[in-house]
Amino acid sequence: MQLPLQISFRHMNPSESLEELVRKYAVRLDKFAHDIMSCRVVVELAGKHHQHGNLYDVRIDLTLPGEEICITREPGAHQEYKDIRVALRDAFDAAHRKLEDFVQRRRRDVKTHEFPPHGRVIRLFPEDGYGFIETPDGREIYFHRNSVLHESFDNLQVGAEVAFAEEMGQKGPQASTVKVIGKPQQAGSTV
Repeated sequence: MQLPLQISFRHMNPSESLEELVRKYAVRLDKFAHDIMSCRVVVELAGKHHQHGNLYDVRIDLTLPGEEICITREPGAHQEYKDIRVALRDAFDAAHRKLEDFVQRRRRDVKTHEFPPHGRVIRLFPEDGYGFIETPDGREIYFHRNSVLHESFDNLQVGAEVAFAEEMGQKGPQASTVKVIGKPQQAGSTV
């Protein structure tokens, strides 16, 4: 961490053993993401509950480049927060999950959907059962009638937009699993 860890206790006496536990958890976070600029932890006695005992509220504020992560563990929904160690553990576990999400976004480890290559039919030879697709980069790809999905080769027209899987054939690149995704453009029409 670039700034020293800040630990505050509210409505309760500070405890060296609790401070040491907070430091241990904070070191784990710092090892996971080395660019944490600051970490502030507030441990608060939420109030005296005669029926349930004392409950603890834990708040963690992490500052990173371009991001601030705030975690609050409020005792209202968690009766197990009578034990301050459980409240601390849960708060730091939540902070670790949020930090993990941030690191993945920063690394761009999010899932991306790859779209299949596409192009337009530029030549058809229906009597021979094949044709050619032109890709956006100007390459010509051969395809056979058996590669066209849903038996739509007979309905295929020059200019139709298609998606396909490209593979290397005996005479060069060829398309397999050709799927019609758009009708032919009329001359003079705009998209």
